[in-house]
Amino acid sequence: MAFAIETKGLTKDYRSPVKEPGLWGGMKALFDRKYKDTRAVDDVGFKMEEGELVGFLGANGAGKTTTLKMLSGLLTPTAGEATALGHVPWKREASFQKKISLVMGQRTQLWWEIPAYETFKLNQAIYGIPESEFKAQLDELVDLLELGEHLQVPVKKLSLGQRMRAEMAAALLHRPRLLLLDEPTIGLDVVMQKKVREFVKAYNKRNGATIMLTSHNMTDVVELCRRVVVIERGRLLYDGPLDRLVERYADHKIVKVRFTAPVAAGDLRTLGTVVSADGMTATIEVPRAQVAAGAAALLRAFPVADLNVEDMNIDDVVRRLFAHA
Repeated sequence: MAFAIETKGLTKDYRSPVKEPGLWGGMKALFDRKYKDTRAVDDVGFKMEEGELVGFLGANGAGKTTTLKMLSGLLTPTAGEATALGHVPWKREASFQKKISLVMGQRTQLWWEIPAYETFKLNQAIYGIPESEFKAQLDELVDLLELGEHLQVPVKKLSLGQRMRAEMAAALLHRPRLLLLDEPTIGLDVVMQKKVREFVKAYNKRNGATIMLTSHNMTDVVELCRRVVVIERGRLLYDGPLDRLVERYADHKIVKVRFTAPVAAGDLRTLGTVVSADGMTATIEVPRAQVAAGAAALLRAFPVADLNVEDMNIDDVVRRLFAHA
């Protein structure tokens, strides 16, 4: 079987200069420069079938973005092998680059001073998209991403959510078969996060595209991905069904509550593990199966002003998995 992505022993080292402090350290570095090697990705291997939507998880600095950059051809690995859509990414063949797209929530491909539509036209020329195909794809993306009234507005005047949606449109005009998403919902409000998730799910279904998604937002992963790949400190920790990972390492939810009158932390311990409490607010870890009953008990027995239930943070899940490994 031909896989959309296949990696074996993928490794990436960064070399950075090391300088002793002070003026003398700077002088010594001019004549006797020393270097430090840092391994960002260490012997990572996994496979993805065409049309899969896989979550790629890990704490900050785990090596997620470095891996995506190697798979997109932006970086050449120190060791190991990888193929994406049958190509070696870092050879940067034009036929490969026309099939992929990398969307990074903290980077932009849009021109700041001009409307997003001008960047779309530039991408049309770069990818050689026929006019009829360009118009049909743009109309579909504008409709799905609700961009109609923002196309002619300079990018610098768009809100973060509007700009992120425009970034998605720019990345998908050429209908990539492989989509690498690095924190696509970062900085967006809850409503906009949901819209981006719905769009990603629809694009995967409509086009059969292979999608690899990194996110620190557990909701992104739970709503979009059946399978996850987890790395920590550059090494592969887990590759398998999301529900198995959640069942074992994210078996609690976080209940955050604010009271109208002081409540002692000791009174809350029957509900779960009290993470923090200062009398007027509390954060409690509650087993998933008991969340509904716990919330009802809080509302019934205590002077609750506000109550919010959240999934565990991705970083906490990875830490538990890493500690177990």
